[in-house]
Amino acid sequence: MPSLPVIPCESPVLLVQITDSHLFAEADGRLLGLNTRDSLRLVVEQVLAEQPRIDLMLATGDLSQDGSFESYAAFAQETAAILAPARWFAGNHDEPLVMAAAAQNTDLMAPVLDIGQWRITLLDSSVSGSVPGYLADDQLQLLVQALSEAPERHHLVCLHHHPVSIDCAWMEPIGLRNPHALFEVLDRFPQVRAVLWGHIHQEYVGERNGVQLLASPSTCIQFLPRSVDFQLDTLAPGYRWLRLHGDGTLETGVSRLQGFAFEPDFSAAGY
Repeated sequence: MPSLPVIPCESPVLLVQITDSHLFAEADGRLLGLNTRDSLRLVVEQVLAEQPRIDLMLATGDLSQDGSFESYAAFAQETAAILAPARWFAGNHDEPLVMAAAAQNTDLMAPVLDIGQWRITLLDSSVSGSVPGYLADDQLQLLVQALSEAPERHHLVCLHHHPVSIDCAWMEPIGLRNPHALFEVLDRFPQVRAVLWGHIHQEYVGERNGVQLLASPSTCIQFLPRSVDFQLDTLAPGYRWLRLHGDGTLETGVSRLQGFAFEPDFSAAGY
């Protein structure tokens, strides 16, 4: 397993989640009229202003909109100012093989890591050519192994697709298609503390059997919560921070850009 900086047992671990950046090969690429590279750059600047010490950056899928090598190179470049280890995994817009090529000779896509008193497992719920997600047998086996091998650690499990209903009708059919399989595993291991995902372009906080359920804003466009049809929110792009304590407790919050104005272009190609 790739090594990470040693963090004293009494010190919390500070994670930053960056998700759903939807970058294009072109620097001026826009999603519904928003330049996604510019909005990512602004979010990274806010991260650096607000978080003096970052132990890990998690990029939880849809780094790219077009699946191009250039978009992943741009993501690496735009987030390089965050001087901390990083991990990526795929969302439904990503091309995992291209992402892996862009991450070649790095630890960016290593799926399991230990940091502080925690173990973080990153699951690939992407399915080629599909918007909904699915955890294949190899991913479920990876999860079982990661949990079984570290019973003394607190566990954070991450994936791209939402495994529970978020009360948003148009997103119901495009979440994780086999959430029962995920929770059947998680229910067997009491050391699981939280599940974290992206995909929904909005903040979500829930709880199931004592496990925190968390999702986060996109660094670009935001989806309106509890909407029946596709609808954008007026909230600004943002990120989530998580402070993981050695006793298994977790503090977290969302930070959004201030003074950000964006007028959607619905004549542009859709999400």
